[in-house]
Formats: sequence, C-alpha cells, structure tokens
Amino acid sequence: MEEQVFQYVSKEQKAALPPPESEVGAFGVVRRNLFATPLDSVLSIAAGIVVAWAVWHIFQWAVVDAVFTGSGREACLVEGGGHGGACWAFIGAKFEQFIFGTYPIDQRWRVLILMAALVVLVAGLAIPKVPYKRLNAVLLFGVFPVVTLVLLTGGRFSFSGGGMAVLFLIAAGVTIADVSSEPQVGTHSMPVKIAIGAAILSLIALVVARLVDARTVVFLDFRFSWPSLISFLASLAALGAVLYAGFMARRDGGNVLRMFFPAAAVVLFLFLMSTNFGLTYVPTHLWGGLMLTLVVALSGIGASLPLGVLLALGRRSQMPAVKLLSVIFIEFWRGVPLITVLFMANFMLPLFMPEGVTFNQLLRACVGVALFSAAYMAEVIRGGLQAIPKGQYEGADAMALTYWQKMRMIILPQALKLVIPGIVNTFIGLFKDTSLVYIIGLADLLGTVRRGFNDPAWITPSTPATGLIFAALLYWVFCFSMSRYSIYTERRLDTGHKN
Repeated sequence: MEEQVFQYVSKEQKAALPPPESEVGAFGVVRRNLFATPLDSVLSIAAGIVVAWAVWHIFQWAVVDAVFTGSGREACLVEGGGHGGACWAFIGAKFEQFIFGTYPIDQRWRVLILMAALVVLVAGLAIPKVPYKRLNAVLLFGVFPVVTLVLLTGGRFSFSGGGMAVLFLIAAGVTIADVSSEPQVGTHSMPVKIAIGAAILSLIALVVARLVDARTVVFLDFRFSWPSLISFLASLAALGAVLYAGFMARRDGGNVLRMFFPAAAVVLFLFLMSTNFGLTYVPTHLWGGLMLTLVVALSGIGASLPLGVLLALGRRSQMPAVKLLSVIFIEFWRGVPLITVLFMANFMLPLFMPEGVTFNQLLRACVGVALFSAAYMAEVIRGGLQAIPKGQYEGADAMALTYWQKMRMIILPQALKLVIPGIVNTFIGLFKDTSLVYIIGLADLLGTVRRGFNDPAWITPSTPATGLIFAALLYWVFCFSMSRYSIYTERRLDTGHKN
C-alpha cells in the first residue's frame, strides 16, 4: 500500500516561545557570564574569593579599624606598635592645608569665590540646555583667568616697556589674522602689508632689546629701552594699519567691532592688572594644595588646546617654513621628559625673555607644562585632520572659502569631534602630571600631602597610606569626571552612523 504524505502550511504566525527560566533575570545573567562552563565556574569562584578577601580587608582598614577623630598622633597609634586602620583624623586636621596650601587663612575667601565661579561657568558650558553659550565661553576663557590672577595675587602688577610691546604685538598678530581672513582683504592689500611689516619690525626690535643693553627712556609713564620703544610703536602702527584695512572692508555691514576686540582686551587686561583693588598681596610661593594643582592643570589645558590646533595645522601646511618649524617644535617637546621641561622652564626660560620681562616660578612651570602638552595635543589633532575625507576639503574650496574659514567652519569641527577621546586622554594625563611640579619646589596636592607626613604631631605608621589614598581619590574624581563627560559628549555628537 502506497504511503500518502499530506503537506500542511500554516497561515497563522506562531507565538514565540518564552525563553527558558534559566536564561532570564539576574540568575540567567550570572549563569551565562560566570558559570557557563565548569572552567568558568572555577575561575569565578576563585576570583570571587580573592575580591571578597580584598574588599573586606580594605573595608576593615578604612572603616572598622579607622580613626575619625583626634587632635594628634596619639589617636592613631596602635598599642604595642604596628599598623592600625586609616588615620582619617589626620585628613581632617590637614584638610584645609591640602586644599589651599599655606595661603593666608583670612584671604581664603578669594579661592572659595573662584572655585564657585569655576563650577558655575563650567556647568553652564558643559550642560547643553543652558543658554548663552557664547557669553559663557567668553567669561570662562577670557574674563575668568584675569579675575583669577587678580584675586589670587592681589593685583597691582607693574609692566615694563618690553611687556607692553609683547602684549600689543600679540594683539596686532591676532587682528592681522582676523582681518586678512576676509576674502575682500586678504594679505595683498597695502594696509595689511604695512601691518605685517610693522609687526615683523616689532618682533625684530624685541629680539634686539633682549640682546643689546640700550639706554632707557620714559614714555607714557612706562620705562622703555630704545629697542623696546621701537617695538611698542611698531606694534601700535601694525594695529592702526590693520584696523584701517578691516574698517574699510567691513563698513558696509561686516562685524566691525570684532576686530577691535584684541586691542580692547589688552587695554582692559593692563587696567585690571595694574589697578589697586585694596586686596592683600599673596605671593605664589604660598599657593599650594588642590588650588595649585587646578591652577597648573587648567592653565595647561586652556593653553595646550589652541596651541595644539595651530601646531597641527602648521605641520600639515603647504608652506615649507611653517611646516618645518611646527615639526621641530613638536618633535623637540615630545622627545624631552616633562621633568626636564620643568627644569628648563624654571631656569632657562628667563634667558629668552625680552628685556624687563620676568616670570615667577609658578608661571614658568605653567608655561613649560602648556608647551609640553601642546606638542602631544598637536599630534592628536593631526590624526583627526588626516581622518577627514578629501571631499570635505574640495567642497570647502568649491565654496570659495578662505583657508581660515574652511578650517573654522568645516574641517576643524569634524576633526575635533573624531578625536575627543584622544583630547580628553591628553587632558587627563596633563592633570596627573601636575604632581611633577613638586620636584621644582611647588607644593601641589600630592606635594602638600607628602609634606604633611613630616609633621611631628601626626607621624604614625598609617599616616602616609591614608594621605596617599586621599590624594588618589581626589585625582580619580577629577579624571573620572572628565572621562565620563567625554563619553557623553562623544555620543551626543556622534552623527556619522545615524539613519
């Protein structure tokens, strides 16, 4: 008898079967990730025992056997000798010193005001929904550093003729770069050529002022040497010529006020720094602790990013001289340890400054850290520039944009977005490397903690470990916060793979 086979095709979709109970919930996750095989089970149990042992001993040292109150080393000593628990009483007694260093107690309100202002400005710039981003950026990167310097030191700075010439030469250079980026101006107009020539003359005069011991003269209540006076007047001439060129180009609706900003910023800076606000002078050798760490780290971060961008653009430039100078700068600073850089900045940098321009030890350290970090930042940003497709450059050229317009509006935003992890990684490394300034005599957070170990009133076996754990936690909080915010920013700006 022939077997008959009937085919059956269902016209209704069958409901999906529920997953096995052993694969869902917390039990399923643990089973799938930790106990999937006998070997995984053995390794998980062994690792769990080690972790539990470590966690219990850390908890016992930090909490159970710890000393939280006390006024001296006797509170943290163990009867019969040996190591006891954590001496948190030492942290409580030295906490203000770890934060402010030896900054005068009656003047620490200045530091607290600046820390509160920093938190508000950074939060306003970091939170996307907060309005007035441009104003916030101007306050954070333009006004806040000057106010910080005045409040922390007390102000009333005196400027030499060489310092005045340097400031106005910088203002002239920034204004020339801004005005010459206009398509209708460029670098071929006669006023811009005059401005560039005057700026070069000013720079040459500054070099001569450093090399030649010339007679000094008084001009506008400032003391100049003859070369520095020539440099100052040439800087003013460069500013006047380039402002005239910019005014003629933008008088028909362009942003005229923007080109006056560098010169106005220099004048305002000189006014704020030289005005007597009635504040007590606090020398920088009294600064220390977390305050000094933040000063060095934030100044290095704020200066290294724009310098790194300029160096990266210079290394990819088609002009041989600019490219060669950028390569030499980057390779030199990358090939020297930071400790050597700090020693060079502390002892050799004053030899290259114009006549009458002097920097104290802290400022020299900040300059060295910024230049060192800028070299690494330049290579990170260069990687982002190389990752931009060639079509983006060609599209910008097809729109008849100038070089700086192309970089500012099209290339750099994409390049910086691609290298956010590398940029933040450089920032984190810079923040941790600030502890090296202790070698040249600056008491940063870690240096202040280490100095506290030598206090006879708190010498115990557990004091060093407690102090180092406290410093490590503070470093971790700042570095972890930067890391998490960079991840958030990277996800928020990730538009390359969205449908």
